[in-house]
Amino acid sequence: MNDSAYNKIMEYLKTTAEAAGFSNPKSIPEIIGALIGTFLSLVGVIFLCLIIYGGFKWMTSAGNEAKVLSAKKILTDSVIGLVIILAAYSITRFIFDALLTAAG
Repeated sequence: MNDSAYNKIMEYLKTTAEAAGFSNPKSIPEIIGALIGTFLSLVGVIFLCLIIYGGFKWMTSAGNEAKVLSAKKILTDSVIGLVIILAAYSITRFIFDALLTAAG
């Protein structure tokens, strides 16, 4: 392959990377932040699905006390799980912010 063809290919690849949003390399904290954001989005979707499932189970229980208790347990456990995850995220963010402030 000659140099002009190589340069043309690299130019096209650079244009494509810029169009896709990959023009500037990201730092490690930005990558970790994106991963945490993706994880929290996934947790939100799982929480929503569990709430819908628990509500559906409660509505279709037809007064059966065992099914109602099972639905309440699903709803309670999903809310507790969400609170634990958000608390862990908040504590971690607070600690990292404090460390970054102390480090300058």
